Amino acid sequence: MELIEGIEKIVEPLHNAVVTIGNFDGVHLGHQALFNMVIEKARPIDGRAVAITFEPHPVRVLKQNGLPPLITVYERKIELIARTGIDVLICIQFTPEFAALSPRAFVVDLLVKRIGMKAIVIGEDYAFGKNREGNLALLQEYGREFDFNVYTVGEIRTSDGSVQRISSTRIRDLVTQGDVDSARILLGRNYQVRGDVIPGRNRGGRQLGFPTANIRIQNELCPKIGSYAVMVDLENTSCPGVANIGYSPTFDDRQFTVEVHLIGFSGDLYGKHLRVNFVKRLRGEKRFGSPAELSAQIKRDVAEALKIMAAPGSSATI
Repeated sequence: MELIEGIEKIVEPLHNAVVTIGNFDGVHLGHQALFNMVIEKARPIDGRAVAITFEPHPVRVLKQNGLPPLITVYERKIELIARTGIDVLICIQFTPEFAALSPRAFVVDLLVKRIGMKAIVIGEDYAFGKNREGNLALLQEYGREFDFNVYTVGEIRTSDGSVQRISSTRIRDLVTQGDVDSARILLGRNYQVRGDVIPGRNRGGRQLGFPTANIRIQNELCPKIGSYAVMVDLENTSCPGVANIGYSPTFDDRQFTVEVHLIGFSGDLYGKHLRVNFVKRLRGEKRFGSPAELSAQIKRDVAEALKIMAAPGSSATI
């Protein structure tokens, strides 16, 4: 996939560009349906399948302090879109000046003249231009005037066979509630956070018998406090594990942490970059009477995580 960061870097129109546009936070099944149709419509006309996204998130520019934590940070979003088979990803810097573009200027000057759009694929509720004044009907009107096709994506069937409305807001709510099972159905893969391993309190292995990696996560959505069965990606390998999110009340800690025990792993993880895929929430956070009681519970968590990980579909990816 070709990545173009900045519209000023597009020096000539792309050949027969078929376009979809959005922030694509989460790259969920709804977004994937858009990408699939873009690819489907581009191939018969020997065109380029193009996705257009924005950085930073438009809400951060339009509403001060209005941006919720991201489902997918920018680097992760690029990775996921590349996997779909899109030919070109254009990232536009979102500024107040860009937000002020009229619907006509956005479509005609940017999409048609600069990018070379011959077709566009959108959801039926798509809005664009200053104050989101543009809608599907106006886009279809421009299509007739400037000779490009407009396609909309219909119902989307999830992995469990149901037809659902899929949105980043709904996925964000599910993850916040700890319902990573339902989030997986809408994402088409397990929810993931990533971060570097930093020094912790050196307590997991020494006091509990279960060494943990303390993760510094990026500006992304963190699941509800509790313990989870996870799959951890480390460099070129994956390992089952148990993640604990919270404040370790057994030790009267007040510092929020994300700690992961990699089942069966031995070695130094400091400074390593881990990708933690959440499979299922095991339990909420609880204060135990002693470290020994907590250690016994972690042992049960590990056994339950291994059982869950053996179930079909637990580590689904796109």
